[in-house]
Amino acid sequence: MGRLRQPRFVPMSAEEMRALGWDQLDVLLINGDAYVDHPSFGNVLLARWLIHHGFRTGIVAQPGWENTDDLLVMGRPRLFAGVSAGALDSLLAHYTAFRKKRHDDAYTPGGKAGARPNRACLVYANLARRAFPGLPIILGGIEASLRRVSHYDFWTDSLRKPILMDAKADLLIWGMGEKAIIECAQRLDKGEDIRGIPGTAWMNKLDASGHPANLPPALEGEPWVALPSHDEILADSFQLLKLTQELERQVHRLDAWAFEPVGDRAVVLARPAQPLTTEEMDDLYTLPFTRMAHPRYREAIPAAEMMRTSITSHRGCGGGCSFCSLALHQGRRISSRSEQSILAEARLLGQQNVARGKGPVAISDVGGPTANMWQGHCALDSRNAQNDDSAKPRVKSACRRTSCCFPSVCKSFITPQRKHVELLRKVAALPEVKQARVASGVRADLALRDAEALAAYTGEFTGGQLKVAPEHCAPSVLELMRKPSLDVFEAFLESFVRQSRAAGREQYVVPYLMSGFPGCTDEDMRTLSHWLRQRHWNPQQTQCFIPTPGTIATAMFYCGRDELGEQIYVARTDAQRMRQHYILMPAAEDGDAPRRPGSRPGDRPNTRPGAHGDARKSDSTRPGRAGKPEDRARPSRGPQGQRDDRTARWEDNDRGAAKGRPARGDNPQRGKDSRFGSEDRGAERNSKRSNGRRGGSRA
Repeated sequence: MGRLRQPRFVPMSAEEMRALGWDQLDVLLINGDAYVDHPSFGNVLLARWLIHHGFRTGIVAQPGWENTDDLLVMGRPRLFAGVSAGALDSLLAHYTAFRKKRHDDAYTPGGKAGARPNRACLVYANLARRAFPGLPIILGGIEASLRRVSHYDFWTDSLRKPILMDAKADLLIWGMGEKAIIECAQRLDKGEDIRGIPGTAWMNKLDASGHPANLPPALEGEPWVALPSHDEILADSFQLLKLTQELERQVHRLDAWAFEPVGDRAVVLARPAQPLTTEEMDDLYTLPFTRMAHPRYREAIPAAEMMRTSITSHRGCGGGCSFCSLALHQGRRISSRSEQSILAEARLLGQQNVARGKGPVAISDVGGPTANMWQGHCALDSRNAQNDDSAKPRVKSACRRTSCCFPSVCKSFITPQRKHVELLRKVAALPEVKQARVASGVRADLALRDAEALAAYTGEFTGGQLKVAPEHCAPSVLELMRKPSLDVFEAFLESFVRQSRAAGREQYVVPYLMSGFPGCTDEDMRTLSHWLRQRHWNPQQTQCFIPTPGTIATAMFYCGRDELGEQIYVARTDAQRMRQHYILMPAAEDGDAPRRPGSRPGDRPNTRPGAHGDARKSDSTRPGRAGKPEDRARPSRGPQGQRDDRTARWEDNDRGAAKGRPARGDNPQRGKDSRFGSEDRGAERNSKRSNGRRGGSRA
């Protein structure tokens, strides 16, 4: 199809559509976020990418879910309706680590919560089916991507089937969707079968041998992976961990399709889509985004201002941390933009800022999931590409590591950090730019490999605080997280302090710390607390582990075993998780459970019993409303679920805290002679790590 003129804003109404000379949409994208015309919002990025390829595309943002009226404002699209929950998993957006209702939503006008339903993909897909009978419905985004196979659902404490079985959609685009969505539109435009497109999943019947029947020709003769079935996982919870490990390998190797049997059917996953090349990344990010909210909104959208002066330099992360969704969504390969493309965007940001009467722009971030992985690549992949004689060489992996950085940084993982520093210097030197910072954080073990680059990050591009993710200090916990040893962080910290003093700047490291991780005991948390206090550091808040679907850590939480199958302790109940969370609080006494937080008006005691039977085998698909998660009990399972004396004392004496009362204090605090602040990452951190366009389409 011929390319269309890019509109100032993607249409959201019939009037806007007709003003462009369009009598009908080709594609309608339904999304749980408000419309901000910024490339960090995956739905908007895909809409402009479709228009770039000649497909008339409209957006319905945060529709009501009582009826189909909002979906019908621009009529029936010609090809398909795409459905996404938004930049965040809808349940993660609504509830804290202790399932307490959040009262704000950064992706909604006015920051108000409740503008999207729970399990938004299911609700929107069913609405679209009612509004457009017979029209292909395609799921995408982080919520659908991480639920493409059987998954543990923390909010109901149950194993749920692949989301396609509940949503009744025709196809699911998983991972980064630019290539898949264009091929879907092109095939539907020609009346062709959309099964088999790389980076997609669909439901299939099983034949007598237990293999998917009637596979598309593209899969014939290709290598494949058989995943544990849903019934096998119900019978043996360790099979979920095996499934997740196999899925990680399938995503990284790039050349195999996979399937998971579910009853007499199977969800079939085509091989992963190829990562975008530098040229494709440049084409994508040079589309004419206004970086403004759609003019229909009368209230500010918090995320719009947060992202306005940030620049995405790359996507993907080689870290492979066991708690991070990037491994299954963006993948470990790095797709980077060119220096010219990034500099052009920086100039444009400055010009827009000057036009607003604010002078040269202060760029808040030039980065991605990890800033110092720009232009990172695997030397083995490069050699394989050179040896591929086909007309369209495909990247495929010769590596079987689960991480490019754990247990140590792989010698084949090339990260040209000095080139990244030179890029930052060129950005900062532009006349339209006042200053440039790195807010997305750096990986400490990589930074230590290049002292010159580390000195530059510290002395030139840290705006007072630098984010680093040690997560913990206990060796056993770090190993389960696939994180480097504490020695690495301490060496980084020593260098950071030395370089900051040499530059004459008072700066602080902001560490990401985590409680309640599978395998982390109360004693491990006391070890971390003691380590912090030795340095006079008093983090006011820390992030309690949230078992989001699709990660290795979530599978460990579900089965109570590590990746080798050994039993591990899991802080499973709210009381156990809250106790660990408060061990790091300044009010806690060494060796004792933390004291009870002050009560607040309106708090009610948690009168739920400690064990309510087995809810794991439930496959409830009830979408629920935005105001309340499914009322499902938290069962006790195995040795992790048993009440010991300390747990009983905590539950009996502090029902309110067990229910999830937030920690005291909302702001970072520093102790005497401290070298960092701390922050409550919550949904924001998960957003950045998962969002497909920044830190991932930021879980």
